[in-house]
Order: sequence, then structure tokens, then C-alpha cells
Amino acid sequence: MERVVYLDNSATTRVSDEAARTALRVMTEVYGNPSSLHTMGVEAEREMTRAREAVAERIGAEPEEIYFTSGGTESDNLAVLGAAYARRRTGNRIVTTEIEHPAVENAMRALERDGFEVVRVAPEKDGNIPAERFESAIDAKTVLVSAMHVNNETGAVLPIREVAAIIKRKKAPALFHTDAVQSFCKHPISVKRMGVDLLSLSGHKVHAPKGVGALYVKKGTHLLPRAFGGGQEKDLRPGTEPVPLIAALGAAVRGAPPERETLPKIEGLHGALLEGLSALPEVTARPAPGGSPYILNFSAGRVRAETLLHFLASRGVFVSTGSACGKAKPSHVLSAMGLPAEEIRSALRVSFSAENTEEDVAALLDALRAGLQSLSHT
Repeated sequence: MERVVYLDNSATTRVSDEAARTALRVMTEVYGNPSSLHTMGVEAEREMTRAREAVAERIGAEPEEIYFTSGGTESDNLAVLGAAYARRRTGNRIVTTEIEHPAVENAMRALERDGFEVVRVAPEKDGNIPAERFESAIDAKTVLVSAMHVNNETGAVLPIREVAAIIKRKKAPALFHTDAVQSFCKHPISVKRMGVDLLSLSGHKVHAPKGVGALYVKKGTHLLPRAFGGGQEKDLRPGTEPVPLIAALGAAVRGAPPERETLPKIEGLHGALLEGLSALPEVTARPAPGGSPYILNFSAGRVRAETLLHFLASRGVFVSTGSACGKAKPSHVLSAMGLPAEEIRSALRVSFSAENTEEDVAALLDALRAGLQSLSHT
């Protein structure tokens, strides 16, 4: 069988063996409804409690501050819409960025249609957003600020702690939400040090199955629910919980090595890829200064990204054209950075996980060289 080189981990990850075994065990052995009062229900509830504790410990939260959802999109929607409507009597100004994931951006558009004022802070050409750009956007009437921790296309790390300080200094009544889907289990997270009220995460980005995520809600924070049902997750996210998926998320989180142990390896892979790309005159790499080494975005000259992506896939090398949710649409993130249309059309994203190796980087560079040589002349 041809060796697979998977470098699209920001889109999704391989489910870890332990997470898969846990999901199967719970599906076949601990299949009671966690709301049931009998022993099978109590055992299912116990599985959820273990997972809640694992997620909470990873981000420095309390277990009761963790609410399970169907994934990052639902967590973002619940945070953004739930916070905005809960604070509506206080004001209608919301501050976000031009580089958010569609799960946040499209929720913002829905709020705009309902009369909210949404201010979007623009990035610099390198993808970063300095804290001072939030300074002029946030005022005393701002009811919500939503800024992602790590950008899913460029790896830019936003100044979350500084933004939290600005909100406090401006005496804004705003709740502060961050989408941490691309940083959870990759970069150290402490919700208290970050100063956030709400934090979204997704299971399938950290070697858990698709269909499960979580939202951190700081104790005492009021959100309006977006769905109504039988009272699960303290009425904030009702519906019978998918215990196998939740238990698998807990297993994946417990099995993830400490972030500071993995980062040096990823930095090495990122550096090796950058060095290899620098030898290809057609390629323009754009690492975000101070950004996450897990993500690297580059443009491949005159070769369209989709064409090169399919060539690489034919060699068993899998990368992305950007956000998996964007399909073949031009990247709104790269557009916000002011990049030329030709660079945007040829942009590819490489995203690592702890499972990747130096051999993966070498295989990508070999396939990339072959692709550029072949496709540049067609």
C-alpha cells in the first residue's frame, strides 16, 4: 500500500487508537442514557464526568464550566449568539476580526441582520492583528468580543490576553469569546490567564471522532440557549448526549502529550519545511511572525492551488487549500491580508500533528518539486 503523508491536520485528524477503542467500548458496554437513574445510566454519566474533567484540566477550568456540543461550529454559534442576545439590553456593538472561521463570521452576519452593529478588526499583511487595533474598536457599549486564538489558515496567534485587558480598561460590559479550535492540545491554554469568558474547541482536531466538541463558559456567565429540550447540559445544550463521542474526546485529551513537549518537534518540522520551500523560487511562504508552527501557508506561483493539491494527492501527499469549510472559495483570510489575487489562487496550507515526521516533510517537498516542474509547463 502506498505510504500516506497526511498534512491536513487543521481540517481533521486521525482518530487515536485509544479514542476509537473508548468509543467502541462505551457503545457496546456503557450504552445507558446518562439521564436514566439506573446503574447503566449512572455508568454513562460517569464516562461523561471523566471526559469533562479531562477537558477542564487541559484549559485550567472547572469541570462544571465545560458544556459538550456537536463540535466547534456549534460551540462558536452558541457562544456568539447566546452571548449577544443575553447582553442585548446592555448594547448592540460587537467586535470581532476579519479572519474568523465561518462558524463565527456567519453567526456575526446573522446578528447584523437582526440589528447588531458588528465591527471587524483587520489584520496586517503578515496575518497578525496588533492589540492596539482592538483598542479603537472596543468601547463602553460593546457587549461581545470574539477573536480566535490561532488562525486556521495562517497560524497567526492573536493577542488574547491583551484584548481582555482592553475590555477591562474600557469598562465594557462585553463577554469575551475565543475560538481555540486550532490551539487546543497544541498550545498551552489557561482560560484564567487569557481572561476569556467563553472558549470553543472541537474533538476531531485533536484525534477524537467528528461530532463532538465543547464550550467553556466561565462560572456566572449567562448565555441564552439556542435549542430547547430535556434539560441536558444545564439546559444550555439540551438533547441526549452522545456518550461514546464524549468519552472518546476525553480519551484523546488524556492521551495527548503536554503541549510544551510536542512544540519543539513541530517547530523542527515547520523549520525544515520553510527551508525546503525557500529553495523553490516559484514558492512564496508566509509564516506568521510569532505564529503557531502547526500551520504554514504558502503560494505556488502560477499553478492554481486546486490543481497542485490534486497532483500531490496522486502522490499520496495530502494538504489543503485553506479552511476545509471554504471548499474552493477564495480565502477571506488571505483577502483580508491584502494579498494579490494570484497568490490567493495558488495558496496551500500545510498543518501538522504530533504524528508527523521529518520523512513526511521530505515527501511533501519531493512531490511539490515534481508538481511545480510538471504543472508549470502545462
